[in-house]
Amino acid sequence: MAFDSLTEKLQNVFKGLRSKGRLTEADVKAALREVKMALLEADVNFKVVKNFIKAVQERATGEDVLNSLTPGQTVIKYVNEELVRMMGETPEELKLRPGNEITVIMMCGLQGAGKTTATAKIAGKLKQKGRRPLLVACDIYRPAAIEQLQINGDKVEVPVFSMGTGHSPVDIARAGVEHARKNGNNVVILDTAGRLHVDEEMMEELVRIKENTEIDQTLLVVDAMTGQDAVNVAGTFHEKLGVDGVVLTKLDSDTRGGAALSIRAITGRPIYYVGMGEKLSDLEQFYPDRMASRILGMGDVLTLIEKAEAEIDEEKAAQMAKKIKKAEFDFNDFLEQMQQMKKMGGLSQILSMLPGMGLPSDLEIDDDALKGTEAIIYSMTLEERTNPAIINPSRKRRIADGAGVDISEVNRLIKQFEQSRKMMKQMSGMMSGRGRRKGGFRFPFGGM
Repeated sequence: MAFDSLTEKLQNVFKGLRSKGRLTEADVKAALREVKMALLEADVNFKVVKNFIKAVQERATGEDVLNSLTPGQTVIKYVNEELVRMMGETPEELKLRPGNEITVIMMCGLQGAGKTTATAKIAGKLKQKGRRPLLVACDIYRPAAIEQLQINGDKVEVPVFSMGTGHSPVDIARAGVEHARKNGNNVVILDTAGRLHVDEEMMEELVRIKENTEIDQTLLVVDAMTGQDAVNVAGTFHEKLGVDGVVLTKLDSDTRGGAALSIRAITGRPIYYVGMGEKLSDLEQFYPDRMASRILGMGDVLTLIEKAEAEIDEEKAAQMAKKIKKAEFDFNDFLEQMQQMKKMGGLSQILSMLPGMGLPSDLEIDDDALKGTEAIIYSMTLEERTNPAIINPSRKRRIADGAGVDISEVNRLIKQFEQSRKMMKQMSGMMSGRGRRKGGFRFPFGGM
């Protein structure tokens, strides 16, 4: 995630605070200087950092804190609360009209920010909530943008209205709303044209669309990878156009991430969604408290649970639990578990959401490395996957050749699989009586 380096630095600061039984005012100020440097290096706006540090320091240097039994934890608590306040305190939802009334949302942003993809992602989310969205292609300058919107619309099963490149964006927007009215769509999302940089012509076009179409929400899409430029772009768009909210893309990249911490404080506009990957399902509602928790290395279990509930089939999970109890877990099940993990964003994203599992910035988990394991399993016959005990040396050689790996890789996977199966059976026995009384112990990704 974009905040990995910041998280690591803050955790080092907090480790020092916890290690001291008592804190002096000098200790707190020294720690907050390090926090300040970490935030600035993460590309958080200087004024935002200054106000943040001042707010924490005022709360953290009082006698009640310094004389408390856990002063270090109290300071960390204040840092967390001020981070949440900086990002907006409470999550904000898109404001949609009730029932069959049509809500018109205009998407805007610079070229390359991921606007067209974000437009389709939002449409997919709204459809999951029971809305009937329509995507409208208003970018007449890039035929590829219209094609991309149509492709993404098909993927999320949302219709796309297009009039090609021969009409003005204002006429297309109005016609799109009329098309929605006739076809029973209750959300219209306008995908407007972007530019490589903010210019008057683009702004005038967006203003004309707003003047000639009843726009309910104007959403600005900004690229987290551009750091402070993203904040400057957001400020300019809001000043000239009036922005209701922000969609922050590419927050899964290894950038410094300061835009997420600065945008609300600079523009006063909330972040509605954050893009956490390239897949059309990789869009999360923005929760300031959960983001602060991730930044401080405290995990984000609630989002992880929501991802699991959305992606994991409960019936399959129950079947898997029975197999684990009886040690009947085979390579077919193992393959399915890997697919479930991929749907939830991969191992690295799952670990980033677990408390205490923040990874050092110089340590990378390569989810693509799991492809080698998949290749080995796919090289097995159905009989071999179901009954790994029959895999003899000649079968191992054939599997290794089919997967394009050394036979030692096949041996290692089979050995690890057998050890895992034994461990699961032992855990099942240890937890069976106690687990039932307390509601049952659940392995991650379909456990008991």
